[in-house]
Amino acid sequence: MITISDKHNCCGCSACQQACPKQCISMHEDEEGFLYPRVDETLCIDCGLCEKVCPVINQEERRTPISCYAAVNSNMVIRKESSSGGVFTMLAENVIDDGGLVFGAAWDERWRVVHKYTETKEGLAAFRGSKYVQSVIGDTYKQAEHFLKAGRKVLFSGTPCQIAGLCKFLKKDYDNLITVDFICHGVPSPGVFRWNLQEEINNYVGHKDGNNADMFSPIHSIPKEDVLLPDGLRIEDISFRDKREGWKKFSFTLTLTEASADGKQNSVSLSRTLHEHPFLKGFLNNYYLRPSCHKCPSKQFKSGSDITLADYWGYRGDIIKDDDTGISAILVSSEKGLSAFLLIGCTCVEVPYNDILRVNGAAERSATAPYRAYFYQQKGKSLEQIVKKLTSTKISDKIIRKIWLMIHDKCYN
Repeated sequence: MITISDKHNCCGCSACQQACPKQCISMHEDEEGFLYPRVDETLCIDCGLCEKVCPVINQEERRTPISCYAAVNSNMVIRKESSSGGVFTMLAENVIDDGGLVFGAAWDERWRVVHKYTETKEGLAAFRGSKYVQSVIGDTYKQAEHFLKAGRKVLFSGTPCQIAGLCKFLKKDYDNLITVDFICHGVPSPGVFRWNLQEEINNYVGHKDGNNADMFSPIHSIPKEDVLLPDGLRIEDISFRDKREGWKKFSFTLTLTEASADGKQNSVSLSRTLHEHPFLKGFLNNYYLRPSCHKCPSKQFKSGSDITLADYWGYRGDIIKDDDTGISAILVSSEKGLSAFLLIGCTCVEVPYNDILRVNGAAERSATAPYRAYFYQQKGKSLEQIVKKLTSTKISDKIIRKIWLMIHDKCYN
């Protein structure tokens, strides 16, 4: 029976839940905003399947990619909609052209990040762009297994730990399966993102309409419910990697649609760069990553993926032009993955693995988090206030943080 005594030992992949023959495992959100398995012991038959599919308990050996590339999609529209060079879409389109289907992370109607699948090229748009929140994997491992056994070609994309969970769940390699993960910095808390999103809405409504100031006042903790919106206001889109300021200085952009007094729909875009937006700043400083991300079981290509994608920051070659719209790093770990990549015919050049590692150390190293506990201990402040305090360059604030660290001596590795 799966038991979580130390939260570092659960990556939230939900493989245990989907493998349980008695459906006695369910996922529940903790006080930090992450999902963990909970077992109904009255239904458990101690079959041990949940432990056998756990990618933390059953870690693979580290691997090194067999070949690496810098690559871009020549379709500029798709590249601008993508996190980096738009190569994922090309891989996915090729699978759909072959009668297959693609699994990826997308927004649902409640603006949660969830895993789902599509059988159309039009459906791939929902998977493009990074979602800096751990997705709800749901029953997608079961769905993928169903399609694979039926002979359908499947591309399954996700975080390294999600791909590791899928591989453990399936128990065998399928010739008709291509797995794609990415070099992962770590997954931020969905609860903290919900907090940030509610603050964005509250700030907009409060500045715009003083009459709603009480209803949409600042909040000081992770909200338990979905984001609250006033009548007439709707979330139209959320982008963590808006390239309006360029690929290297991406922005978080929240697009709202609001009904005016005359019945017209007005669009409002709230956008701040990665250096200005509180959620992005907190994410990049590791304040609210999942505990397992600080001891990641799937680093060093242990996930079992065929292809790993990444941003190729600092690409120094001259075959691909860095026009600030994005360049993908492609790290291939299997012959099946190499065949799939070479089929798409993108603009690419082979590069040494060490050059990608030079700018993507997260491929092999887990994130440290000296101030993670400090973040969650803050009370009576908005998310923006907490992140501002933690990233302050004032000498007095730096001294306070250093003293706290010396007293608590906590640094997740």
